[in-house]
Amino acid sequence: MSETRSADNNCVKRLSAGSAVVVIALLLAGAARGQQPGDKWLGEEERGRLERLREGGNEALYNLDFAAARTHFSELARLFPEHPAGPQYLASTLLLETLYKTGRLRASLYGANSSYARAVDKVDPEAANQFWALTRDAQKLASARLKQHPKDAEALYYLGSVAALKATFEGTVEGRHLAALADGCEAVENHRRVLKLDPTYIDAEFTVGVYNYVLGSLPLPAKLATGLFGAHGSKKKGLAAVERVAKEGAAARAQARVLLVIFYAREKRYGEAAELAQQLAARYPRNYLYRLEAADSLLEQATAGRAKRTPVDADAAGEAFAIYEALLRDREVAGTEGRPTDFIHFKYGEALMKAGQTERAAAEFLAAAKAEGAGEELTTMAHLNAARALGASNRRDEATAQYRLVLLRPDVTGAHDEARKGLDDLTGGKRAR
Repeated sequence: MSETRSADNNCVKRLSAGSAVVVIALLLAGAARGQQPGDKWLGEEERGRLERLREGGNEALYNLDFAAARTHFSELARLFPEHPAGPQYLASTLLLETLYKTGRLRASLYGANSSYARAVDKVDPEAANQFWALTRDAQKLASARLKQHPKDAEALYYLGSVAALKATFEGTVEGRHLAALADGCEAVENHRRVLKLDPTYIDAEFTVGVYNYVLGSLPLPAKLATGLFGAHGSKKKGLAAVERVAKEGAAARAQARVLLVIFYAREKRYGEAAELAQQLAARYPRNYLYRLEAADSLLEQATAGRAKRTPVDADAAGEAFAIYEALLRDREVAGTEGRPTDFIHFKYGEALMKAGQTERAAAEFLAAAKAEGAGEELTTMAHLNAARALGASNRRDEATAQYRLVLLRPDVTGAHDEARKGLDDLTGGKRAR
């Protein structure tokens, strides 16, 4: 293992010299993964049973049904106590449930530019303890198998996948970015070794592809810095690898498709991003996040030319708005764990603002603030954005009232300062301090 640890140290040095974007993208590689079918770890009948439980659990997980996912993966762990799949998938479920319940999953999907993304809840310490216990169990089982069979590609794949899960938790939940870098690098290095052992192990290309894409996407100064440590990437090769996993992968296929939506949007391939997000929404109908992602991409497509004063694409914008309206009418979505109605109204308001429809945007922000069960942080940000929208609509008195309301609420990510600035803009700097 000394060779692997040396590679890990080099990887940490390379990434530390680069951008924080590297961390974020590597963390996305930490979601639930599986095994390459057809290996010799399990017999054919056992392999089929494990695959059925894995598929059932992932179906539930991608539909945000965490309880059903736990049921499938707990049974998997019971039937295959010496295989790392059980504890790893249970850890994946716990991680994604934690990210969802605390708002981090929404924030990661919809970007730091959203004012909603800046407010997240604290993590339950018991959930954190459970996560670390499960990843330790999975790591021990994978390491034990690898010790007996040093060239077992599946065991090495699981070892890398557990490292990726740890990196995700460390970076997104605990904020320990150096630890996340180290574990993210370990995942990449182990999956590279998997591909050397078995070039047909398509799922292992996912982590390596993300690594290549992100390094290839860095600004020139960061590229030069990482190059000093021997790190080189290629956006083209990285994207091609993720696309290959999305088409030919086994357990990582859905995960790769989710990430492709983000990559396509980053590359301003908004039409492809929207189409893929809509396919995911059709495949996992109970997951409203995919429908929101489709709407977001459609809106980006509709407003892409605004910087050049090109009119908004009314068709694409209308399609995006129709998705929001349908989500707000969907009773099943309204009953989803966490009751996301406030979030949907908020996202709709942001979309309308971007399209220049400020009066409709104000109405959606106010609806978000008034939604049943709306979070305190989101409510504050909704009032702040409503004030901005009302001000842009020349409804100055109503905007002033909203800004003042923000000042009466708990301060969230600088909301009070923003409200004071907004009041100064409305009053020409004559606001009483």
